[in-house]
Amino acid sequence: MGKPLIEKIIAQHTAEPVEAGRIVWMDLDVRSARDFAGANVVKNYRTHYNGTPVADASKTMFTFDCNVPANTIPYANNQQICRVFAREQNLKVFDVNAGIGSHVMIDEGLCGPGDTVVGTDSHLNILGAIGCFGQGMGDLDIAFAFKTGRTWFEVPETIRITLTGNPSPQASAKDMILAVLRHMGPNRAIGRAVEFYGPAVDALTLDGRITFASMVTEMSGIIGLLVPSDSILDELRALTGRTYPKMVPDTDVAYVDDVVVDVDNLPPLIACPPSPTDVVPVNELPKVVVDSIFIGSCTNGRGEDLRLVAQLVRGHRVASHVMAKIVPATRKIYSELLRDGTLNTLFEAGFIISHPGCGGCASGQIGMTGKGEVQVSTSNRNFAGKQGDGDTYLASPATAAASALAGYITSAQ
Repeated sequence: MGKPLIEKIIAQHTAEPVEAGRIVWMDLDVRSARDFAGANVVKNYRTHYNGTPVADASKTMFTFDCNVPANTIPYANNQQICRVFAREQNLKVFDVNAGIGSHVMIDEGLCGPGDTVVGTDSHLNILGAIGCFGQGMGDLDIAFAFKTGRTWFEVPETIRITLTGNPSPQASAKDMILAVLRHMGPNRAIGRAVEFYGPAVDALTLDGRITFASMVTEMSGIIGLLVPSDSILDELRALTGRTYPKMVPDTDVAYVDDVVVDVDNLPPLIACPPSPTDVVPVNELPKVVVDSIFIGSCTNGRGEDLRLVAQLVRGHRVASHVMAKIVPATRKIYSELLRDGTLNTLFEAGFIISHPGCGGCASGQIGMTGKGEVQVSTSNRNFAGKQGDGDTYLASPATAAASALAGYITSAQ
């Protein structure tokens, strides 16, 4: 029987037989830690390995993106602990000016299709957007990975999800993945890998694929993998200068679940609090007045997302009672948007533009809500307390932009 994509990737990194349910030891192309839990990785490394060299300094790194620049003493201390350890071990640090670590890894060519990457980021599986194995793990596991360059992993079963039909012109990648979440619910993909197919998936840009992969955690999936098309491989090559292999599953895979999601004429969707899977069409909501808008995160902080927002708000102003916030995913994206005038357009429309990073997904950062506050966010989670004490609705950048202008939840026309 043929192998799905995750099994083929793992098989290239182990000498053991690879099949669903087996625990295997596999080699890692990249091992990382972020400012969240990074200091604990260092603590565990010093405790168990007594400062001996990491397995390969060129493949080991820190990424700071949760609280950047640090605005609390604990985060400032934790980041400095990681910096000191990195100097001792000659490791690369993508510091508080770099942006979201998983995005930096893609854009800088630190990982690519077929690679294996681990870190302390629960959404590191976003790397499935480019056909790369990415996985968040605990600080003890990552300390071990730093030391050995390996980890153990239970090979998951794989679900195939095929999107059929043509979405409406107003529907974006975020709307399509929200449709998948509505169909799957919070548990159907639990502990499983997911592969995405269909013409609407094939047409996704790199930025759209990143949006897709970032939401798989919210359906309890291990990772969502998208087979890189030739155009995506070309885009990655242009970004990084690296040439990547064409990673595809076998043609005779027996998927544990074969799911079809109809997205024909799909309208803009929104996930109501308190669950990313409580999804309805935007136009079916009653009039919900909003207090704030957050556009950013690893899900929708890319250049494509923010240029679309600028296009929709150009010549208009954010509603007077709305605080609208923008957080680009990386410094590289921020720089591009500075040069092409996108950030100026957003500023003139009344948006608050912040430093690249995770933004509202991390406590203490821009995008938190107060009790009774209603927010439309482009991030991936709206559980109670995740983005503060208010109520958060999850939507596309276009819906967030339209709602910022109107002052209530609405979709772009």
